Amino acid sequence: MRLKRFLLRYYPPGNTSHCSETGSVVVFMANAPIMEGKNIAFSLTVFPTLIGIILEYDKAGLLRTKSIDLLDLTIETNPDKLLKEIMHSEPLITKSRAEQVKKLIIRLQQKQNQEDHNNFSFSKELKAHILPLTNVAFDKSGSRFLTGSYDRTCRIWDTASGTELHTLEGHRNVVYAIAFNNPFGDKIATGSFDKTCKLWCAETGKCFYTFRGHTAEIVCLAFNPQSTLVATGSMDSTAKLWEVATGWEVATLTGHTAEVLSLCFNSVGSQLVTGSFDHTVIIWDVASRRRVYTLMGHQAEISNVQFNWDCSLIVTGSMDKTGKVWDAGSGNCVATLVGHQAEVLDVCFDLRGQLIATASADGTAKVFSATTHKCLTTLEGHEGEISKICFSPQGSRILTASSDKTARLWDVQSGVCLQVLKGHTDEIFSCVFNYEGDTIITGSKDNTCRIWC
Repeated sequence: MRLKRFLLRYYPPGNTSHCSETGSVVVFMANAPIMEGKNIAFSLTVFPTLIGIILEYDKAGLLRTKSIDLLDLTIETNPDKLLKEIMHSEPLITKSRAEQVKKLIIRLQQKQNQEDHNNFSFSKELKAHILPLTNVAFDKSGSRFLTGSYDRTCRIWDTASGTELHTLEGHRNVVYAIAFNNPFGDKIATGSFDKTCKLWCAETGKCFYTFRGHTAEIVCLAFNPQSTLVATGSMDSTAKLWEVATGWEVATLTGHTAEVLSLCFNSVGSQLVTGSFDHTVIIWDVASRRRVYTLMGHQAEISNVQFNWDCSLIVTGSMDKTGKVWDAGSGNCVATLVGHQAEVLDVCFDLRGQLIATASADGTAKVFSATTHKCLTTLEGHEGEISKICFSPQGSRILTASSDKTARLWDVQSGVCLQVLKGHTDEIFSCVFNYEGDTIITGSKDNTCRIWC
């Protein structure tokens, strides 16, 4: 085997999990750096780590890759000690490569130490719809975003100018669930209370297909990482899988006895998890369309479900005032996250999978360790329920949206509120960071969205 070059991963992909990615990457020859850029494409089925060093090497005339996982790397990590551990476990890293690998470790530490966007200023208010917004979503580049609304439309916007690019019309009821097929960004899926999901061209606004088959409202959807399937969850107690290329229904996932309110693919697309009002969560094998595990333990409706990045854990939030952490491999509950005094309305992992955030109707949010499951800090300051929560891509900030008409930005470590995003005149339903973490969109019941940068 002959080592040819190194590749570095700086940040994980945004929102939800994607198998194929265009991210911040630096390519180094085995002897010297050759180029740096932000548009080098690769597959995360090959490069599964979020922060790490990827080795490209020749074996029997074939180019192969392997990853050195550095998920636990921090600015406090001793580079010499880590280098010694890497050399002990990885034969491709010989003494002649040691100094170069140490420099790469230090470079990754420097990237991690870069501050998040310190302060967000109000940029634009878009009178986006004639009825309240339901959701907002960025494409991978952050140059465009979507808004869904009770007015039965989805709109595509240019982030920089605030110009409306296309209005996606055709649904006969509320457009509730929306998504780009990130990281590709060339397709959009919309799920509606009219019981259908539509697949659109993101460039022209043309509708490719209308997915019909659910017998009640569609309230959640997701593309798989490869953008070959769309999953939809419905008030009819089922989830369905649809083929992007043909528009055909490929599976109906039955097993829940009440509404399916949340779903998520894992980062390699091999599993889908669904959460239901029947108090249960189901893990599905995507290839066979079969149920793998039913996760039981919550005492009330499930509000949200999410895989961590390495597909090993699932976090769930529930109206029973708790979150739970589950082992995705065994289906066992490994922890119950307690402390809220009212329903847990949203949960999420940070993009490295080391922290969990919970948002509650009690007006507070909490940050938990994903390994020890201890509450690290409580975010207090909102005057109404918190319905949405998300981490910045760098993981040092948390964004919350509340019925008190504000969104707030928090420091993860201290729990201090860094900024209150004011201006909406009604409750905020949705909030999201772009991939770089330097732009925020908030969507409100006041029929507007606001751009902060």
